[in-house]
Amino acid sequence: MGVAIGLGLMEFTFDTTAGFWRWVDLCEQGGVDSLWQTDRLVSRQPILECMTAIAAMAGRTRRLKFGMNVVSLAFRDPVLVAKQCATIDVLSEGRMLPAFGIGSPLAPEWQALGLDTRTRGRRTDEGLEIIHRLWHQDSVDFTGKHFRLSGASISPRPVQAELPMWIGGSTDAAINRTARFGTGWQGGGETPAEAGRVVAAIKAAAAVAGRRIDDDHYGASFPFYFGDPADPVLADAMAAYAKRTGRDPADYAAAGDADAILRRVADYIDAGVSKFILRPVGRGDAAVLAQTRLLIERVLPEVAARWRRAPAAAQ
Repeated sequence: MGVAIGLGLMEFTFDTTAGFWRWVDLCEQGGVDSLWQTDRLVSRQPILECMTAIAAMAGRTRRLKFGMNVVSLAFRDPVLVAKQCATIDVLSEGRMLPAFGIGSPLAPEWQALGLDTRTRGRRTDEGLEIIHRLWHQDSVDFTGKHFRLSGASISPRPVQAELPMWIGGSTDAAINRTARFGTGWQGGGETPAEAGRVVAAIKAAAAVAGRRIDDDHYGASFPFYFGDPADPVLADAMAAYAKRTGRDPADYAAAGDADAILRRVADYIDAGVSKFILRPVGRGDAAVLAQTRLLIERVLPEVAARWRRAPAAAQ
């Protein structure tokens, strides 16, 4: 497997917009694989809108890939999302990594927007089919419970002939959704043990569906922090994670030194994961930049050395 380390953001924890762009530039120059923005439409905390954010990143960068972790299709029009992804992929010359999910039933959007959580799975499945067909077909007719199209088309289509479609979630429905539609799976709050279970289940479900997802296309995400695990900034983040998921954050986040972060990466690799979205824990420009710089300097070289992709066999 080729191990790749990307970085992600949920809340906008920078003091200034200039600090955010310094962070993007640092990632571009430092060898980070990709950047990811969590999707959230309704929030009291400052969170960037994911499609807009990655479009801006496309114009700022030349090497980095980017994606949304993950966009909640139940909140959005699939034709618009298909068009947005295609546009960003064209303008970035093929660096878009779309990722989709159904959204947490606890998300504030459901009540704020007057949406029924019971419809989220069906709306997402219909949306995924529509998006995939719009990326590949000249004209799309579709009749579903939630969406109807007649002769719909988009142009230009994505630069990538097979634009990735990563799927998030760990329920049985999410596993089956990944097996049916996905080219990859992107974990969220799953621990290494939980991720391993999901990876195995997706492979089995994909085989039943007559499909195969590349072994390189299973991802995980977790927060990292260089410093004392008892520091208040990390304790606050982990308390929020425990409240949101009901899971023990000790099995999820990585805190301490580079070896602690590498051990957590290794735990996920042992579970069948090779793609990562790591989220720096910190408040303010200086803190986020410092955490990211330490990851680039102390972790990325070790990842490249330990999990170097084997050379392709001679043809």
